[in-house]
Amino acid sequence: MSIVKSLRGQLAPIHPEGYLFVLGFAVATLILWWIWAPLGWLGLIATLWCAYFFRDPARVTPVRGDLVIAPADGVVSFAGFAAPPPELGLGMAPTQRVSIFMSIFDCHVNRAPVQGRVAQIVYHPGLFLNADLDKASEDNERNSIVIDTPSGRFGVVQIAGLVARRIVCFTHEGALLSPGERIGLIRFGSRVDVYLPPGAQIVVGVDSRAVAGETVIGKVATGVAPTPFQRS
Repeated sequence: MSIVKSLRGQLAPIHPEGYLFVLGFAVATLILWWIWAPLGWLGLIATLWCAYFFRDPARVTPVRGDLVIAPADGVVSFAGFAAPPPELGLGMAPTQRVSIFMSIFDCHVNRAPVQGRVAQIVYHPGLFLNADLDKASEDNERNSIVIDTPSGRFGVVQIAGLVARRIVCFTHEGALLSPGERIGLIRFGSRVDVYLPPGAQIVVGVDSRAVAGETVIGKVATGVAPTPFQRS
């Protein structure tokens, strides 16, 4: 019984955005199995991967006011100063940015890095370069979210990648976000950039791994209380 409970604890529900994809993979698997059994086994593996890709696990988020939380699962591909995209309205001067690259094996549900109000959302069409490349921040299709907070304005940019062909945004302008709240999803390999306001400090390094809704990637200067947590 303990083994069964342990396995259940490792399984995460599939996000509704993935239902049609998983169903499509399953139907294709049945067709492949009818054609030739070995192809059916390959289809089954692909279907299981698709269900895994669209997983939506619960996360325990630290909600202390000075913390900036990772918006995505994956590897930190950039941590330093970079010019923000113009649609964010953060000016042309380089500001601190943390980029998290999501492979096709990472959870792709994106979460709010801070508590605040969504000031604007801007969709920008573009290319589908490898999201791990730095120039993807400027050239690729992206969805930019500006979040107003007492510590300043944050920019969260969902960037489509080489395989990704669909950026989904769950929030809207005027929405009040909690840290760790689900704000979007990108299908099949991509990246999320977070632009921090002046005075903030990045606390993660390049090549470190981040967990959306849990990993602290930055801090801002403010008076804070002890860290509480919330499950989301």
